[in-house]
Amino acid sequence: MEKTSSALWKLETLYATKSLANRLVLKQHLFMFRMNEGELLRDHINQFITLLNELKNVEVHIDDEDQAMLLLCFLPPSYKSFRETLIYGRDKLSFEDVKSHLLSRDKLDNELHLNSKTDRQASVLVASKKRDKMCRYCKS
Repeated sequence: MEKTSSALWKLETLYATKSLANRLVLKQHLFMFRMNEGELLRDHINQFITLLNELKNVEVHIDDEDQAMLLLCFLPPSYKSFRETLIYGRDKLSFEDVKSHLLSRDKLDNELHLNSKTDRQASVLVASKKRDKMCRYCKS
């Protein structure tokens, strides 16, 4: 009986140690998590949510407002004004609110980028067509 309880104690100790190590590694990943310039925002948010879920699975709780602030703080410097706009003048900040604002901004940026690219292509096409035309009067 003593041998069984000793083995059980070792197993529990080993499990607790692995659990502690796992929690610490996941926390380290969270605190070092950053979005690089040029990285897709949607991918960054998905990775962040995955990390939060992994922490939740090892019973590490991060409240909603802290999740929102972490997500904002992990954005690259190009999001500075966006971050400040979201933070100041609010009574409450939630993760879902920050996430939806970020995804809306990303969608708008993508649409503007596509429109400006289309506009540039159209203006190049118009300019090339103008170059190909010849004046009927002076032949230039």
